[in-house]
Amino acid sequence: MTIHYDPFSPEVRANPFPHYAQLRKEAPVHQLPGGLWTLSRYEECSFALRSPHLFSSSGTRLMMMGGLQSGMTADEETLREERRRTHRELGLESLLDSEEGWNENSLISLDPPQHDVVRNIVNRGFTPRQIQRLEPRIHEIAERVIDDILERGEELDLTSDFSTPLPLQVMAELLGVDPSHADDFQRWSEIVISGITGSVAVEGPETLLLTLQELATYFLEVVEDRRKNPRDDLISLLVAAEESDTLSAVETVNFATLLLAAGNETTTHLIDNAVLTLLEHPEQHEQVLADPSLVPAWVEETLRYEGPVQLAFRQATEDIEIGGHTIPEGDIAITLFGSANRDDQVFSDGERYDIHRDTQGHMGFGFGVHYCLGASLARLEATIALEALITRLPSLRRTEAELERFDSFLVRGPSSLPLRYDR
Repeated sequence: MTIHYDPFSPEVRANPFPHYAQLRKEAPVHQLPGGLWTLSRYEECSFALRSPHLFSSSGTRLMMMGGLQSGMTADEETLREERRRTHRELGLESLLDSEEGWNENSLISLDPPQHDVVRNIVNRGFTPRQIQRLEPRIHEIAERVIDDILERGEELDLTSDFSTPLPLQVMAELLGVDPSHADDFQRWSEIVISGITGSVAVEGPETLLLTLQELATYFLEVVEDRRKNPRDDLISLLVAAEESDTLSAVETVNFATLLLAAGNETTTHLIDNAVLTLLEHPEQHEQVLADPSLVPAWVEETLRYEGPVQLAFRQATEDIEIGGHTIPEGDIAITLFGSANRDDQVFSDGERYDIHRDTQGHMGFGFGVHYCLGASLARLEATIALEALITRLPSLRRTEAELERFDSFLVRGPSSLPLRYDR
């Protein structure tokens, strides 16, 4: 059977799982046009993600610089010059037009040992003490957001009414930024993610670059304020690392941007996907309603079965033999988390949703040195959010058969999830 797999096509983005199954069975290592390869089994994905000396995260940087459909196969210097030309045409200056570039030293595109230095710094903002400090506030935010829902009637859009405002508020408090800018944070997050990983990426970079300029300007102002007035927040921690010459201003703004955009959107879609998937499995829905202690298992199985992040990019540093094929030096490997998480060799009957299964080892938060920095916070947010939902809105049900998906080949989840409940 001929394999027709395009990770960027609307058909695949709507439902990638049958395509993943075919890839695992017939072509676990599969070559796409333009120097791209897909890795669909757990074995090959985990090997690539555990081997940064062979599979470099520079693949992520190339994707962010050029946009996949519009230049993934171009060399890095060509992409850099095209980006600078666009900056000049738009009149953008300062951080975006610096020699380092807005994403040159982003944590997700660094390899060891540089990655380890930066990660060890930002890890200080995600210690158990820091996460524990946020727990009471997450409970308060979840309860307040549900109070607002109950005041408005018997219908809601889970995405806009609950799953988006909760992580936005939490992220604002973690970073130490003004939560009154929540609308801006949401707009920036959506444009950054969809502008880099959605269909709009092929329409030109102007909106994305202007948004990144807004973000850079905003965070530079916050950073300058923290230099004068340090607080107990993550940006103050990063500023302190700047002053010890460990981080640059570019790295500080890059990380704040990454955390705001990626951390916010992925948690939103984790909550949405958990509710959506459980509603599609009525028997397990009833079990969770009867026993809220199952919520953490519900979260983990959702991360495995319908995780918000579907893939990652790595660039071969040399010719690499893997799965009976040779990936040439410089080519890009797409590690398909969403496929590896349904590999029957690791998760028995992997296409079946089962909140009682052992999910240990799933790739819902990635794998290897780039394992999600905020995994413990995302787990806590999702658990608290879902416990609040099933306790206070136990009769939630779908009102529309069709769903519109968020515009991204990387992030999977609905852009809107209309629901109804009984008062």
